[in-house]
Amino acid sequence: MSNTATGDARIAALQRRSVWFLSAGQVLGGFAIGATLSLGALLAADVSGSDAWSGMAATMSTLGAAITAIPLARVAVRHGRRVALSVGALVSASGAMLTVVAASVRSFPLLLVALALIGTGSAVGLQARFAATDLATDRTRGRDLSIVVWATTLGAVAGPNLLEPGDAVGRIFGLVPLTGPFLFGITAQVLAATVYLVALRPDPLLTARALGAETDTMSRPAPTASESRSRERFAILTVALSHATMVSVMSMTPVHLQHHGASLTIIGLTISLHVAGMFALSPVFGMLADRLGRMPVILLGQGLFLASLATLAIGAETSSAVTAGLVLLGLGWSASTVAGSALVTESTAALRRPRVQGITDTLMNLSGAAGGALAGPTLALLGFDGLSLVASALVAAVLVAAILVARRPAPAFRLSD
Repeated sequence: MSNTATGDARIAALQRRSVWFLSAGQVLGGFAIGATLSLGALLAADVSGSDAWSGMAATMSTLGAAITAIPLARVAVRHGRRVALSVGALVSASGAMLTVVAASVRSFPLLLVALALIGTGSAVGLQARFAATDLATDRTRGRDLSIVVWATTLGAVAGPNLLEPGDAVGRIFGLVPLTGPFLFGITAQVLAATVYLVALRPDPLLTARALGAETDTMSRPAPTASESRSRERFAILTVALSHATMVSVMSMTPVHLQHHGASLTIIGLTISLHVAGMFALSPVFGMLADRLGRMPVILLGQGLFLASLATLAIGAETSSAVTAGLVLLGLGWSASTVAGSALVTESTAALRRPRVQGITDTLMNLSGAAGGALAGPTLALLGFDGLSLVASALVAAVLVAAILVARRPAPAFRLSD
């Protein structure tokens, strides 16, 4: 076997190992997020005394993810993915601890800080999906990225269904209502940090850097700088606005259902099915993105968003319609985020990738924070059906941008880049 073939086989083996352990960490991180996701809005409304502040839970969580995305990317550049991911998971665990304290002392400002720290867990999950592309090739980038995204399903779907058991555990320890499930989140994030720090060796980003070039440099010519930047900007816009669409509607669903008499079990089941939509079929969307191209899958995701928002607007008063709409909302997010993230990576030069990936995650979470902040007042003013219609404007913006990108001349590749 030639040295080139041996090297390719070694890189492929390292990539498989990296994807496996990144996925293991995502299972634990997803469990932590799923165990607490449904409770943020309820705690914010309870501690503040007003439903109008309920949207601040999603706002602070996504703002926390936005604030920490670029610092975590810088840590990854200097020390590798495993250090960055483990540090982020531990910060998220500390946020879960602080949430319990904030709810106990009835401090809304402290609760907002705690929710922001918890949001670091989302930043970790987002960086993990990009870590799966460090040693990937064009032929497998979408698939590898989506496998890590999919791994979140196992924990995130189970998490919301542990709300009542978690509350029971909390009562055993004398915690205030709605804070017991955060104990599960703390444990899961500490375990995730251990997996990243101990098992993610050799580090995928440092290994890729040691190789001296991206692994697929010789497999394809690169587009010109202006063509790449246009696709890069569109990909970032797609990821950011798709996340804002999902967060704005999802964050208000527990409050909407509670107002209609739904139990914690029903709320947890609805969020579980939504999270399943977000992650369960991500490998399918990843493989479609590798086979059909990134743009068709992005458009598929936007179409799923429109179907979701129409279902929610028409069936806002019916729990089954809300559940169906939330599933479609998750599927639209999955298709758009997987294909958009793959497009961000392949449209960016290797040396710029960690920084651009961090910027992407920051803008993604800032958009989500804005969506969550505006969702509460919008729900109070226009109702759940009105919120769904307002969110359609974000989908329209992505579709307009897609048309503008599609009207540009086809990329002319050149070997000198």
